[in-house]
Amino acid sequence: MTDYYELMQISPRADFETIHRVYRFLAARFHPDNPRSGDANQFHLIHTAYEVLNDPVRRAEYDAALEEQRSAAEPLSESVDFMDSLDGELNRRLAVLAVLYLRRRTMPDRPEVALTEIEEQMGFPRDYLDFTLWYLWKKGYIARADNGRCALTVEGVDFVEKERFKIPTLSRMLTSSQETSASHREPPVQRVPARPSSPPIAPSSEPGPEEGRLVFQFNRRESW
Repeated sequence: MTDYYELMQISPRADFETIHRVYRFLAARFHPDNPRSGDANQFHLIHTAYEVLNDPVRRAEYDAALEEQRSAAEPLSESVDFMDSLDGELNRRLAVLAVLYLRRRTMPDRPEVALTEIEEQMGFPRDYLDFTLWYLWKKGYIARADNGRCALTVEGVDFVEKERFKIPTLSRMLTSSQETSASHREPPVQRVPARPSSPPIAPSSEPGPEEGRLVFQFNRRESW
């Protein structure tokens, strides 16, 4: 099941006005008639998400199903290769960013994640994440406290939001919402009785995000 909240980059507690506003923006960006950033598949997903989250009854049913899925969520290692010599390292970087991004968005007052939690959600031994964490730290994508807990920086947020629709692995990690600990979840959505009218779907000339990537250059003499 796709996590529509992550797909639309909104909080599970977002009200209908916020959902309406974000949908108009994303629909214009990904509309097939948009010559610069149109994406028919992504537009269809966004529209489907809006139809569900904009309906109080369907949203309540969806929230219940999503919560059940999260309770039985498997670690990321079940669907992502972390062991390949080159792609595995890139996937480990993306996985750490996805875990920290989800925490930053859902718990902005407590964005730090312990290494044990990262290990649990990835399903990958933290002993093998030293280089991954060092690289992300040096790039400025993550910050690390004295107690070892990690948090996503502004640069990290910008990278994730810029690249999520261009890197399928990252998008899949985010939309699958691999949060296995019930203590990390927010309280249920506060329902709003009124349903706003459906917005028009129109293309826009707004440019899409420029292409970017994680760089593999590093200095072996520096340590994490």
